[in-house]
Amino acid sequence: MGNYDAIEQLIFDEKLSIEKVDFQREEICVILNTKASLHFPLSLFKGLAAADMSALGKYQIIAGGTGVHWPELDEDLSLKGFLQESLKQTIRNAAA
Repeated sequence: MGNYDAIEQLIFDEKLSIEKVDFQREEICVILNTKASLHFPLSLFKGLAAADMSALGKYQIIAGGTGVHWPELDEDLSLKGFLQESLKQTIRNAAA
């Protein structure tokens, strides 16, 4: 099973994967195979923030659904990174 950290173990145990990525205004929405959706300001991802909608829409789901690649932008993001950012947002919002 390997040496996984807690988030990697969650991905493995729950068989989580990215199904789709959508963009709405200044936001990126990552839709998982569980139908859960994770929303983030596009500005969090410097490699995507300045891109036009055409380039943003040209992505590939990679690594068995655990990553997203934008060939035109030479940008890669991971499910683990999205889950970490979502957890950070949850903790910040709870503390506010």
